[in-house]
Parts: sequence; structure tokens; C-alpha cells
Amino acid sequence: MITVKGLTKYYNELKAVNEIDFDIKRGEILGLLGPNGAGKTTTLRMLTGFLPPSSGSIRIKDYNIDEHPLEIKKLLGYLPESAPLYYEMIVYDYLDYVADIREIEKKKKLSRIRQMADLCGLNDIMHRPIGELSKGYKQRVGLAHAMMNDPEILILDEPTSGLDPNQIVEIREIIKHIGKEKTIILSTHILSEAEATCDRIVIINQGKIVADGSARSLKQSGGGETLVSITLKNADINAVKEKLASIEGVVSVSPLEDKEGILNLNINCPYSADIREDIYLAVKETDWILLKLHQETQSLESIFRKLTREN
Repeated sequence: MITVKGLTKYYNELKAVNEIDFDIKRGEILGLLGPNGAGKTTTLRMLTGFLPPSSGSIRIKDYNIDEHPLEIKKLLGYLPESAPLYYEMIVYDYLDYVADIREIEKKKKLSRIRQMADLCGLNDIMHRPIGELSKGYKQRVGLAHAMMNDPEILILDEPTSGLDPNQIVEIREIIKHIGKEKTIILSTHILSEAEATCDRIVIINQGKIVADGSARSLKQSGGGETLVSITLKNADINAVKEKLASIEGVVSVSPLEDKEGILNLNINCPYSADIREDIYLAVKETDWILLKLHQETQSLESIFRKLTREN
């Protein structure tokens, strides 16, 4: 659906995007993650044809963005971080205006506006001025704008930025619903949102792609480890370390606290390993009392910090 090769963008001497390559399949929801200044917005603006690349190529379906910019733009819907709305217009008039710009046929225009109102939850505010709306509703109007021409590809730059938790959930559900039929590319700073919404995540840092895959594959390939926390009673710390370290897959055993006969430890093992049963059986062979056994995996947040940490 979308093929990007060697995409590069300079702002004078600053290389904002540095020869990145990626492909996006039809029907995929792709999340573009990265710290501020990583090159996310610049990449999205080049994909939409808003900014010309310094070098490299963007191909969408059978079109090259240098040779067929208008054909590509007809395939796209774009919602920038600050939705370009006319605050003095009422919502209905604004969507009617957008439909005219998008050359929606008159006999289909009203039906399309109603579809967008239903999809984006705008029916209750269609006759209110946009300037009086909450930011969440303004984002919904912007999303209806981006979807008006029924694009095959939807590009969203920080669609939930500045929204409260309830609004974030509402916009996320709309995006997931749209994603059943559209190819979606979105940038976000909210890692839990990317993990819950996106089929695939691309992490960009200092203009380069540093990771590409599903949330699960990123955790596995990022050198992630599984952390098992246990609490034991009536256990000698040296004996516990020796016995648990002998279990296959254990990377390290780290005592945290040994107080009044209660011993807390962390056990590290590779991400793909599940050693809880082995730990239980090892403890069962002794007279120790197992009070707690809890497994945690490395979070996407920790992977993100590791990959984007500046030297």
C-alpha cells in the first residue's frame, strides 16, 4: 500500500529525517512513536505531500509522490495535531463547506455529512459554533473533516494530544472502528494508546527508525527480560540464591529485603521464558513458605526509554 525508501529531510543543516525505510500494508494501523523532535511530524507531512523530501521516495499504491501528488492526496485524509478549524462556523456549516471543497456530489453530500456525524459522535453539537466546543469535540470535527472524502488512508498526528482520559478512550474507539476499513498511520506520545490501538509500532529517534514491529515483538527483540517477584518465609538468603540460580533460564537473583523472617527477591529471566512452575517446584522441595509469586514483563515504556535515550 505504502512504500518509503531512503526518506530524508533537511532543515538547513539539520537532518530531521535520516534515510528511513518502511512499508505499510493495506488495512494496517501503524503507530509512529518517538520523543519530541524525533522527526515524526516531518515524516507525516512528507507522506501527505505537505513537505517535499530532500531525498528518497514515497510510493502509495501505483503513484509516486513526486510525479502524482494530486492523485496521492485524493487517497489521503490528514488530521494535524492542531485541527485546522474555523471557530466562528457552526459544525454543520463547516462540514458542508469541507464537503464542497472535497467535491462531494450534491445528492450525496447530506448523506455523507450524516455518516460523519454518526461515526464521530457529532449529532448533539451539529448546530453549535466550533469555538464553543471542548477540545475533544474539536478533534472529532477535525476527524470528520479528514474522513469526508472517504479516504483509503488516514494520517493522524497526535490525535489525542491534550485530551482528558475519557476523551482519549472515545477517540481511540473511533480510530479502531475506522481501522477496520482503512489504513491508518498515527503518531502519539501515549505508549499505552499505541499498544492498545496499533497493529504495528515504528519507533523513531533523531530521524532514524530504531524499532519496527508489534508491541510483543518489540519487547522480545529489545532484549527484554521477565521479572518474577517472590516472597518467602523461613528461608536463608544464601540457600535461596543458590537454589533458584540453578533453575534453567534464570539470569539473576536479587534479594530486596530480609526482615523478620520474610525474604523478598526479584528473579530475572529472558522475556520468552516462564519459570514460575520451576520456582514453585524448587520451593516445594524445601521447608520454605511461599507467600507471593508474581511475574511482570518489560513494558513498552521501558523499551521506548531504552531505544530513545540520548547519549
